[in-house]
Amino acid sequence: MKMNRLIPMLPVKHIAASIDFYQKLGFSVENRNDEWRWAMLGFDDCRLMVDQSINNHPDAPRQGIIYLYPENVEEYHRQVRGNGLEIPDLETTFYGLTEFRIDDPDGNRLWIGENTSTGTKPKLDNEIRKL
Repeated sequence: MKMNRLIPMLPVKHIAASIDFYQKLGFSVENRNDEWRWAMLGFDDCRLMVDQSINNHPDAPRQGIIYLYPENVEEYHRQVRGNGLEIPDLETTFYGLTEFRIDDPDGNRLWIGENTSTGTKPKLDNEIRKL
């Protein structure tokens, strides 16, 4: 089994202020969608997503989301279940990825997905592929 990539996605209070902060750390904006209140930031081979739309509780302690892209999400899903974790069934998202979501013991979110759609490219995957 091969894991293709890992891109953290962090909930933020203000997308512009977050982008400004990460730019000061050396990141550049590789892609941005103000309608989604989302941006993909890059620094060499590192990637980080910041997303205001997932910030449902702005005053709560931060809870990051890590998105994993396995080579075969269905096989990976079976493997994780086989390892004894209780996980939800796979679902197809509005942006066209087949995925499942779980929390780690500390409450960090893990979204695990793959583009398994045929025909048109998923919205989010299209944005990422433009990079």
